[in-house]
Amino acid sequence: ESSLKVTGVDLLKSQNTRQHHTDGYNIKNLVVRRGQPFQVLVSLNRELTSADKMSLRFGIGENPVKNKGSLLSLKPEREDLNGWKISVVKKSGKECLLSVTSSPYAAVGKYNLHVKTGTNIYKPENGAIYLLFNPWCEDDVVYMANEAHRKEYVLNDTGYIYVGSAYSIYDRPWNYGQFEEFVLDACMYLLDKSKLCLADRRDPATVSRAMSALVNANDDSGVLLGNWSGNYTNGTSPMDWIGSVTILQNYYKTKKPVRYGQCWVFAGVLNTVMRCLGVPCRCVSTFDAAHDTEENLTVDVYLNDRGEKLNSLSFDSVWNFHVWNDAWMKRSDLPEGFNGWQAIDSTPQEQSQGRFQCGPCPVKAVREGDVYLPYDGKFVYAEVNADRVYWLVKKVNGKEKFLKLGTETQAIGKNISTKAVGQNRREDITREYKYPEGSKEERMSMQRAYSFIRPSGMVPRSGYASTIQTFGGATQPVVPKEPVTKTGLHLEITNTEPLHPGNPLEMAITVKTSTPGNWTVDLIGSCQLQYYTGKVQANLGTIKETIKLEGTSEMQIPLKIAPDAYMKTLSSVEDEVLILVTAIAEVKETNDKLTKETSMRFEYPPITVQMPETAKLYNDFTCAFIFKNKLNVTLENCKLLVEGLGIFKMTTFDQGDIMPGRIMKSEIICTPTRLGDKKIVAKLISNQIKGISVEKAITIT
Repeated sequence: ESSLKVTGVDLLKSQNTRQHHTDGYNIKNLVVRRGQPFQVLVSLNRELTSADKMSLRFGIGENPVKNKGSLLSLKPEREDLNGWKISVVKKSGKECLLSVTSSPYAAVGKYNLHVKTGTNIYKPENGAIYLLFNPWCEDDVVYMANEAHRKEYVLNDTGYIYVGSAYSIYDRPWNYGQFEEFVLDACMYLLDKSKLCLADRRDPATVSRAMSALVNANDDSGVLLGNWSGNYTNGTSPMDWIGSVTILQNYYKTKKPVRYGQCWVFAGVLNTVMRCLGVPCRCVSTFDAAHDTEENLTVDVYLNDRGEKLNSLSFDSVWNFHVWNDAWMKRSDLPEGFNGWQAIDSTPQEQSQGRFQCGPCPVKAVREGDVYLPYDGKFVYAEVNADRVYWLVKKVNGKEKFLKLGTETQAIGKNISTKAVGQNRREDITREYKYPEGSKEERMSMQRAYSFIRPSGMVPRSGYASTIQTFGGATQPVVPKEPVTKTGLHLEITNTEPLHPGNPLEMAITVKTSTPGNWTVDLIGSCQLQYYTGKVQANLGTIKETIKLEGTSEMQIPLKIAPDAYMKTLSSVEDEVLILVTAIAEVKETNDKLTKETSMRFEYPPITVQMPETAKLYNDFTCAFIFKNKLNVTLENCKLLVEGLGIFKMTTFDQGDIMPGRIMKSEIICTPTRLGDKKIVAKLISNQIKGISVEKAITIT
């Protein structure tokens, strides 16, 4: 017989990718998920006989070798190798249909396929096969039982990231785009760059930890460079992204960090990377998140005697919101009970084991107070459970003295949010991270966490801390209660008119008392502009009033800021800023003190989108964006950013200045290249406004 030679290999891409839920990837190669069979059709120069030797060889990495497990040589009907199996489905003439099942524990990555017959080796064209995690496979540690959940957390390539403040949460549409061109290649490049050994590539815990490090550029020239300085001239402002695709494509093309990101951008990109690799993942936003540098579970806020927050003294801070990710997996490295969602965070805040990486930390461990479990449990616990301590800084004989105004124990880690499964709405998942405030379980969890963290005594941590005597470190973990004042003093901060840029900011502080008696209350209030990281950008104004209240009563004190006081700052900063109102009330008769702060965001007129509800594949359609400037101020240097996955490539359109009352109308021509439900996402940015977002859905048939 002539020697057996392979004349062709068909990787049956369309049939395999449909079965593996990978038909969305915009790539020439075959993409399959581990632990699930796929078929390969081999054409030969003659019929296969029982004496013939044929094997499929799968190699991963630079120079694959058998003894390291990076080269698998599979012979049909032979015992499985490292959990991989291969069998002959049918032979007809010179063709042989094979079924290959990879191990549900296989290393994830890019495998090169060669077919060996006798001494001949055949290398098929596009023979690189991408192997991903498999949430559809019961034996895979990322298995997710619910189909609607898999659709959302693995296959949905668009979503929302929740930002703003606890007082006014809003959704920012985000295109994850895990199936777009070069995105999978970028993820494979990151896997190679991570230098994870083969065994570590099997485990989503080590992979997600490595990705949390590589999505930021710190210490490994990863994907995104963080920048909170307010100056983005030599890059893209973090506000100017509407998705991960451009970022990952640029990174893959240049292999250099992309400028610039802030937390929601890091989370958006990490979400894309995890979904792309096949690990179910969601973006999680926490409002009033503590960034505490000492794991002592307190964040100190310093106020001057006008009630204005001071930047200079704080090492730690409360961010109006912080966004990280939850990835879904079984934790085979931990005791029972910690499977499911794991927090991972790629925003570079603090080093963990010498690198800027964070997680995976079991969400259940945060809830139960098991903060010693890997990875970074103490850090994540503090982000959602710290206490906020207010200090009044007074100058006495030229020296700064600190007076403790009070402690808020329920102010941190509020409204933990993610996009709901299969719906365009916010789902509150605070209960997954925390027991209800004040419940017995919460107290037990807190004592558990405190026993591992051992907070040092309550002392302000500024450079001036030496000027006050320390309180002895309590050995018993204390579970603080909200201070109940003798007068039942209560403060509320609201806006009384919509907060439109260019208009006066009209707000009010309501002071309430609820116990019998005549009370004299000294109230100071301040209004400032701050970044979402809690950094104060401008002081806008203060009020000082003394009011008299009797028994159960309340009084509303207005706080009004003229447009001139803030418009200049608003137009000169590159970031979106929030309005921070702080109030300090002191009851003269009892010395009761109470501090309250609320952050609010500016409100903007909407953009409307006009486009058909359905369109045909490859048939152009028109989409129009209409915006009427209803504000009393000219919007300068307007830019419209538009992206629709599978419809319209990310483009920025300059719109110039839009005067008050003027209408902007912008039309684009879209060409749908993929079937199914698609979305157009747009964002309008100007000097005065850092982002009005809109999106509209369309079905492509």
